[in-house]
This record gives sequence, structure tokens and C-alpha cells, in this order.
Amino acid sequence: MNLEREPSIVTAAQAGQQWAQDQLVAAYLPLVYNIAGRALNGHADVDDVVQEAMIRALTGLGSLRDPGSFRSWLVAITMNQIRGHLRAAGHPGQAPGDPWEAREVADPGADFVDLTIVRLGLSGQRRETAEATRWLDSDDRTLLSLWWLEAAGELTRAEVAAAMELSPQHTAVRVQRMKAQLETARLVVRALSAAPRCVLLDDLLAGWDGAPSALWRKRLARHARDCTVCAGHQAGLVPAEGLLVGLGLVPVAAGLLNALGESAGPLAAAAYGAPARPPATTGIG
Repeated sequence: MNLEREPSIVTAAQAGQQWAQDQLVAAYLPLVYNIAGRALNGHADVDDVVQEAMIRALTGLGSLRDPGSFRSWLVAITMNQIRGHLRAAGHPGQAPGDPWEAREVADPGADFVDLTIVRLGLSGQRRETAEATRWLDSDDRTLLSLWWLEAAGELTRAEVAAAMELSPQHTAVRVQRMKAQLETARLVVRALSAAPRCVLLDDLLAGWDGAPSALWRKRLARHARDCTVCAGHQAGLVPAEGLLVGLGLVPVAAGLLNALGESAGPLAAAAYGAPARPPATTGIG
């Protein structure tokens, strides 16, 4: 069900109807989770960022004048939460190439790239594109989290621009720059995974700690473009947007949905002075 075409559900949620709020959470939690997860690459605080975004949306529904714009409004709230998290974590201002995310991710299983590959069953160039996102800097990865969903058909360009707080023209420029970095990262991924790998590339990697970073992306890409062996990996690369068309959302873990339900329901009900549990006969008309 496309809830953007069902403003009556948003209106019911604004009136404090618990069933409608539950519908909004169930329908839009995967979208929020995919934006935050990809922007923060599975950081240990992703679930907290997602929960806070959803709770802020539910408790702030009274300020939404157009029920049909709920999705755009929710995406903007999500991006504000992501920006707040990045500021609190020390971004911007970290040293170039400093993998702050790698230090603070709870465990390797939290890596959103791995979750994307495994849960969506990605292979070939789709898998390479997902792996290439690890090599983007934080600003580009934040934009990528929205553009990925635009390319997949989940968001519109207008929604991306609004969430980035940019004009459509400026958004287009930023997207083109980000896509150029992504294409460079795809070349790096291919060069690193080649079998056998270029011996000159192996020499360059002697000082690498194995953590993807924007600094090492630049170093490895410089070699790959100038090397007659590695430059050949650019052949046959399909534009990334073509690979993402129709690609689904990474499913939300049941634990996050349960945790959100336990915290969001009472808060939203209290905000509207409505009972947390509506009558059993309440439903979608």
C-alpha cells in the first residue's frame, strides 16, 4: 500500500488513532532504516537514529499541514537526525581518511554494506556498487543514502533536494559529483578484487591498513587510471543508477520494529491525549 496516496491514514494518525500510527510505522520504518543505515554504514547508533526519527515524526504530526507530504516530511526529519549524529560524533573536522565509523561500529555484522549484499542477494556489479560505497567520505555517503533510493524508485528528486536542504539545481550538481566518486570507488573495488591482482598495486598496498577511506580511494584510483593493467577494469561498467532500478529495501530486523513499537506508541498517544490502545473495532475505512 502506498501511504502517500492514503492521506486519510495520516489524518487519522494526526487525530491520535493508534492503528493509523502503527500503519505509518510499519510502512515507513524500512525507508528510514535504509536511509540511516546507508548514511552511517551500520554504525552502532543507527537503530537509535531510526527510532528517534520515527518518534519525532509521530509526536510532531500536528505540525504537518499536508497529509500527502508525509513521506517527504519524514525523510527530512531523518536527515536532520543523521546530521545531528554526525556532529555529535565529531564530523566534520576529522582528519582526512580517518575511519571514525570503523572505530565505533558495534561489530562487523552491523556493516550495512554486508547487510545489503546478504539480505538483497546482490551479485556481480550490484555487489561491487554496494562495496564501493564504503570508499565514499561521510558527506557523499549521506547524499548517496538518498540518491540510492531515488535510483531504486523509492524517492523522488524533489524529496532528495528537500531532504538535503538544497535547490534542485544544486542537488543535481552534488549528485553528479557523488556519482563520479562512486564510479571511481567501483574501479578501486574491481582492481582490489582482481585475480591475479596487479603486482604494482600490491606494492602500493603495503602501507594500507585494510580500512576503506576517501584518502586511499584517491591513491588507489590514481594508480588504477595510470596502470595499463588496472585501467582495463573500467570496461563494461554499467551506470550505477541502472543497477539500482527496482532494487528493494534492506529489511528491518524484528528487534528494531519491536523496540520502536514499545517506545513510540505510548509517546505518540500521550502527545495527542489519546489512549495507547484504541477500540478493537477501529480500522481503515
